[in-house]
Amino acid sequence: MARRLRLALLTSTLLVALGCSCERQAHAYVDPGSSLLLFQSLSAMVSGALFYFRRRLKSLFTRSTPESANPIKPRSRPR
Repeated sequence: MARRLRLALLTSTLLVALGCSCERQAHAYVDPGSSLLLFQSLSAMVSGALFYFRRRLKSLFTRSTPESANPIKPRSRPR
């Protein structure tokens, strides 16, 4: 598992390095609103992830009471 992760990390690093070393001059226009679209999509992904994992996050910040602190419940008598 660690070997596959290391291989994937090495491959992605080499692809980024290759992409940066072979860049050409772009004759294009970037709209100022493009950064707001990127910001909106990133904030939607973060808020969606927080909503999806809300119960796990809540359990990290709340204390659970140990079983010894719970009151003893009386047993029902068998018939």
